[in-house]
Amino acid sequence: MFFTIGEVAKTVGESTSLIRFWANRFEDLIRPHKNKKGNRMFTPNDVENIKLIHHLVKEKGLTLDGAHKRMKENKTGEDCSLEVVHALEDIKAELLSVKELL
Repeated sequence: MFFTIGEVAKTVGESTSLIRFWANRFEDLIRPHKNKKGNRMFTPNDVENIKLIHHLVKEKGLTLDGAHKRMKENKTGEDCSLEVVHALEDIKAELLSVKELL
């Protein structure tokens, strides 16, 4: 299963040009395939890495070099913390919807 650059951009809420820039900058971690037209097609693993980059750069405020270093040194730890953050955000959204119903 592959995702287009537009789908990936919508998933993380960023522009396609920023996704393309990150794909070029983190080419050892993100390796999109190109179809016959030359469009980038991202694997689910690439999408997870882009989400992790987004979390480190936009939410934690790291530089691109800092995010790259953190991902290479402590990939499993960052993945776990990102999953926890997303799970907590989902729980918060569900609790807010329950609150509105009451």
